[in-house]
Amino acid sequence: MTQRLHLVFGGELTDPTRSTFKNVDDIHIVGIFPDYQSAYDAWKSEAHRTVDNAHMRYFIAHLHRLRDEEAAASSTEELG
Repeated sequence: MTQRLHLVFGGELTDPTRSTFKNVDDIHIVGIFPDYQSAYDAWKSEAHRTVDNAHMRYFIAHLHRLRDEEAAASSTEELG
């Protein structure tokens, strides 16, 4: 069975029209979730919690898209 992992994270942006974080050290990692629906629920909860701050944004990263299980491993993966 293929896992479709999703990462939910967010933080304060330098400008609400861009996706540049004000301070990368302050990024809030909400968690890694096993499916899109649970990631969406976590994202929605954090987005609603911070709705009064226009500079706060939360994102869902599709971790499963970063790795192609069918492709050969890179040289760094093979080292380790």
